[in-house]
Amino acid sequence: MTVRTRIAPSPTGDPHVGTAYIALFNLCFARQHGGQFILRIEDTDRVRSTPESEQMILDSLRWLGLEWDEGPDVGGPHGPYRQSERGDIYAQYAQQLLDDGHAFKCYRTSEELDELREGRKAAGMQLALKPADLALDEAEAARRAAEGWPFVVRMQVPNDGVCVVGDMLRGNIEVDWAQVDAQILLKSDGMPTYHLANVVDDHLMGITHVLRGEEWINSAPKHQLLYEYFGWEMPQLCHMPLLRNPDKSKLSKRKNPTSINYYRRMGFLPQAVTNYLGRMGWSMPDEREKFSLVEMMEAFDVQRVSLGGPVFDLEKLTWLNGVYIREDLDDDGLLMALREWAFNEDYVKQILPQIRPRIETLAQATPLAGHFFSGLPDLKEQDFDSVKLEKDDLVKLLQFLVWRFEVVPAWHKEALLEEVKTLAGHFDLKMKAFLAPVFIAITGSSTSTSVMDAMAILGSDVTRARLRHAIEVLGGVSKKQAKRLEKEFRDL
Repeated sequence: MTVRTRIAPSPTGDPHVGTAYIALFNLCFARQHGGQFILRIEDTDRVRSTPESEQMILDSLRWLGLEWDEGPDVGGPHGPYRQSERGDIYAQYAQQLLDDGHAFKCYRTSEELDELREGRKAAGMQLALKPADLALDEAEAARRAAEGWPFVVRMQVPNDGVCVVGDMLRGNIEVDWAQVDAQILLKSDGMPTYHLANVVDDHLMGITHVLRGEEWINSAPKHQLLYEYFGWEMPQLCHMPLLRNPDKSKLSKRKNPTSINYYRRMGFLPQAVTNYLGRMGWSMPDEREKFSLVEMMEAFDVQRVSLGGPVFDLEKLTWLNGVYIREDLDDDGLLMALREWAFNEDYVKQILPQIRPRIETLAQATPLAGHFFSGLPDLKEQDFDSVKLEKDDLVKLLQFLVWRFEVVPAWHKEALLEEVKTLAGHFDLKMKAFLAPVFIAITGSSTSTSVMDAMAILGSDVTRARLRHAIEVLGGVSKKQAKRLEKEFRDL
């Protein structure tokens, strides 16, 4: 048997370090067994998926040195490798499940579903909805079908008993069927959910081992049941421990920069980041801290993965990056790394139009453009004294802007300007007054190049990191305050 593993990210935002972490371990497992590693794009979310996000995934994984044997850009015998291009395949298998009685059409409205869940919650029952809970009487079901009501395809699931799922690290995992709902397999727009597409694609692409995050443990019974319904052999599962913040909470962009692009833009070396991700819950046989990707692939043993939540510590990564710079780069290598990092022609060409109208001597370029070549600005709370806003309003303004920027589908100046205009209207501020604290947060100064252009050039990750940094400098947001702000933000 040829070992085949895969990574299947969704192109719905910035490429996450968690994606790289899972990709790294799948790649190492495949290479250690002389197997193949596949990249598949799960882009069935038509609203949030973008070509720009897909390209960032490809670029960031390649930057880390994680190469795949088959994928949307390199092709392969099991394509297409984008789920959005495989709709007919999923429809065929969904119909097979319907024909075999393993799935059913559900015409329930969202309001009816909410009412059912609320009723079960009030009665102290499991919230999982079973086929019997969702059933309509025959006449009503026939009426809705005849009138062409939208429907979803759901899978049949047992009402009780225990499902036992085998795991390469955890042994047998038991999940009560009472906790498993009648999962939607095909949405009303004809697109599959993750659960159907994942099972069908893994089977058709010959995936033998699935290393994925432990957040998918509760979905494993549904997947195992689908394999049984289809009569297919299920890949071996391995649920990897989730990356954690230093306080042991789940790694979150609200506490730690989570985008690979952030670390690339902040001047981390790709080999240092890959090395550090390899240390997340795993260690070399000789326990050394520093090792190459090739060395990790040669020594990899999945049984050395520790189930304790690995802590993603930015200080530790920064230390390791410094070791790589000092030990692996001579002067010529360091010069080349600097050029590739920020002093490259493509990046500098974006900056020159921002400073050329403002400089009279070349020496003025550095102070004017310094924020394009630095990390987080060295801010103090007093830097915002010139802003004519109360501190609480100032923090709220910056926090709302972070949240608005988190859902911008395409990062360019026009899109950012629309978000700024919307929030300026909400705060009843003129654009200049609204942007005053943003200017300081992004550039670290009250006089510099255009802040809108700066955010567009710096990118989403660094921009949001600098805004969050400014919020922390101003005292941060407490849990109580965050709940109040989130409620007001939802009402925008």
